[in-house]
Amino acid sequence: MTNAPVSAIIRTTNPVPTVAPLKEETEMLGAANKITALYCRLSQEDERAGESLSIENQRTILLQYAKEHHFPNPVFFVDDGVSGVTYDRPGFQAMLAEIEAGNVAVAITKDLSRLGRNSALTGLYTNFTFPQHGVRFIAINDNYDTIDPNSINNDFAGIKNWFNEFYARDTSRKIRAVQKAKGERGMPLTVNVPYGYVKDPENPARWLVDAEAAQVVKCIFQMCMEGRGPQQIAKQLRADKVLTPTAYKNQRRSTPNPDPDNLYGWRSSCIIKILERREYTGCTVNFKTYTNSIWDKKQRNNPVEKQAVFPGTHERIIENDVFEKVQVIRQQRHRMTRTGRSSIFSGLVYCADCGSRMYYGSSNHGDFSQNFFDCSLHKKDSEKCGGHFIRVKILECMVLKHIQLVTNYILRYEAHFRTVMEQQMKLESTEKIQTISKKLKRDEKRISELKRLFIKIYEDNASGRLSDERFDMMSQSYEMEQKQLETEVMTLRQEIEVQERQSGNIEKFIQTAQKHVGIETLDPYTLRELVQAIYVEAPDKSSGKRRQHIHIKYDGMGFIPLDELTNAGKA
Repeated sequence: MTNAPVSAIIRTTNPVPTVAPLKEETEMLGAANKITALYCRLSQEDERAGESLSIENQRTILLQYAKEHHFPNPVFFVDDGVSGVTYDRPGFQAMLAEIEAGNVAVAITKDLSRLGRNSALTGLYTNFTFPQHGVRFIAINDNYDTIDPNSINNDFAGIKNWFNEFYARDTSRKIRAVQKAKGERGMPLTVNVPYGYVKDPENPARWLVDAEAAQVVKCIFQMCMEGRGPQQIAKQLRADKVLTPTAYKNQRRSTPNPDPDNLYGWRSSCIIKILERREYTGCTVNFKTYTNSIWDKKQRNNPVEKQAVFPGTHERIIENDVFEKVQVIRQQRHRMTRTGRSSIFSGLVYCADCGSRMYYGSSNHGDFSQNFFDCSLHKKDSEKCGGHFIRVKILECMVLKHIQLVTNYILRYEAHFRTVMEQQMKLESTEKIQTISKKLKRDEKRISELKRLFIKIYEDNASGRLSDERFDMMSQSYEMEQKQLETEVMTLRQEIEVQERQSGNIEKFIQTAQKHVGIETLDPYTLRELVQAIYVEAPDKSSGKRRQHIHIKYDGMGFIPLDELTNAGKA
């Protein structure tokens, strides 16, 4: 048996000779040209039970039974490697289609568990669906035969179906327990290794970097850092004729999966999955998805707080700060002009007065040098915010100059820069932590109040002082408020942790800034690596000349008081 589910409809090469049945059998079976459906099923869990449940063993038993009892035209319907908790199986659905078309006289399985392990649905098929279409159903080992509804074995079928379901539930619980234990120990639960890694031949639980694929992953992250969206990245990879992950995997090692029609057919959905995989930072992430029950196999995304992250389990391909910055970029919308162009500053520029995002626009004459950013609120309502219009080429010159001054200053006066920024960030962090802590205490106090209120209305409802309708309305309101507050509390605690780690941001920024000393042109990657946001003031024309200032918020540092630092350096 293979690991992949296999389903088939198999007609016997030597069909059972049609034997003239008794008159009663003729009435029951209908026309002699109807088939006898022999259904086999094997799941991966059943395979552990041994050869007795193998597909070949089931086929032998079913065919022999059909011959001995003179059932004509046997046809096999097979589901190999498919769980019995679901009836959405290709082999079973093919048999069901034949039954509903009136082509089946008898359906036979080795036992009731082969038909399925969902007691409700199994009973529905055996008691309603099959009889409705005149189909006789036989489960050989359970002595179950619908031709004799008064049989005591038929009376016990419901109990057997329940035990079959219990077996599936118990097996599922054991598998979940094993998976949970493995996941909590940091062992990767995913079967498919992320593109860019391969399994260690000596230890399949360990991932090794695949140098060729890892280079493509780095390229994808770099293009995102440069401001390109998933569609643009996919288009570039198609143009460069880079093999898709599936095509690359098939080329490197034999797999049962067929090659895609287009070996270079990268899609934006594939790019998004790669950009959002935290495993590229060298960590294992478990419990990313969950299922509601053994009946509902739909994979649902687990909230981040319920996932288990184990850093340093394998070699990293992407640095943590790059990954985090890419996640921020993914949340931003990069506005394009009518000409299809976008700016490296898209998603970074804000109005200094109202705080609204500034949108990228182009001139009506197609002159790219005239492209600009304008306050989005000003465009909607000029009375609420004045004009903060700025040309892209002017903005680029101002940002480049500011970055040059900051990086050169760090190169010359690194110790002084560190001291000043530590004092500034400590002061800012202390103020922020105090504000956040006050709000956190208020939220936690309100959550405790809501819990007490819920107990009170429950007691009032139980004693009859509060109606069921009123209780339902109030309890839903309290639960909704509590969930919102608990989410806010989690966010506030994370903000406090961020503020407490500010000293580490200084060292990281200094190392990043030192890489860009002597920068002469501003490229998208450098911009995204250093800058978090740019705030543009309204132009000042009081002197007769147009003067405009910007404020740059550096990543992990905030606003750097460059004038104060420069004056102190001169002194």
